[in-house]
Amino acid sequence: MLDRETARVNYETSQGLMDLLRYTCETLSLEFERWDEQYVSGPSLYFLIVADVDFVEYTDPLGANTWPIDRCGVVSESAEPFIDVARDVAFSCDGAVVIAADGTIQEQMVRVRSPNAEEMDTDEELSYPDWMGTKHLSALEISTREEVLWAVTLSEEDGRVTSFVDGTYKDYPREEIGGRWRPT
Repeated sequence: MLDRETARVNYETSQGLMDLLRYTCETLSLEFERWDEQYVSGPSLYFLIVADVDFVEYTDPLGANTWPIDRCGVVSESAEPFIDVARDVAFSCDGAVVIAADGTIQEQMVRVRSPNAEEMDTDEELSYPDWMGTKHLSALEISTREEVLWAVTLSEEDGRVTSFVDGTYKDYPREEIGGRWRPT
């Protein structure tokens, strides 16, 4: 099995792939206009970019939750088909979408198991801020696995987009998404 840094070098497109996933989450967050309404859930996504598609060691199939690969089976240069399918999945499915480093999307969505101390590829203690829910905690922990290159989440509660790598995270609260390029 490849170590994480070797995988990132071998799959130089993984940074671009992660950027597209984050852009997709940001797009869906900004499109949704009902964040302030009580009892309304927004779009929710959880993506994992993995170096090795043998991910059964740390995931379980999540029932009938599947990504419609017949509509979009690969994350590619053209973002629109991927965003269209992600929009549908974000409101109708639960679980993590597993994407190989080459952009191939796995059909079955999964529940990610928390790694034990031996499986975590870090000696440092993870920091869990108060705002992190189950999906975010899962993404932070799984990002420590050698096989996982990136994780990206979109929170259904407040539209926050977060990217995870090596047990660290970069958080983008909805009001900061898009930075200076954000439309007013």
